[in-house]
Amino acid sequence: MSQEVRYSRSFIEDLKVIESLAYQKVYDFVFIKFSQINYLQELPELRQVGTSGIFYRFTVENYLIGIEVTGQIIKFISILPKPEI
Repeated sequence: MSQEVRYSRSFIEDLKVIESLAYQKVYDFVFIKFSQINYLQELPELRQVGTSGIFYRFTVENYLIGIEVTGQIIKFISILPKPEI
């Protein structure tokens, strides 16, 4: 993927407070493995959020990772605990 990747302050703050085991897995995925992905559709459990067409979420461990996709820019915006069903 030849995208520009950005990280919002809220994403970094969310990352700081998740449990340590999940922190390492989320960190590795977002900052290392993400750059190896060719298409957004390869993200685990990728879903569009809302109707605007720019917000998506995917899953790493038991967390939902929120992203904003605008052209060639992908911005990580949040990390939320995955709701239990």
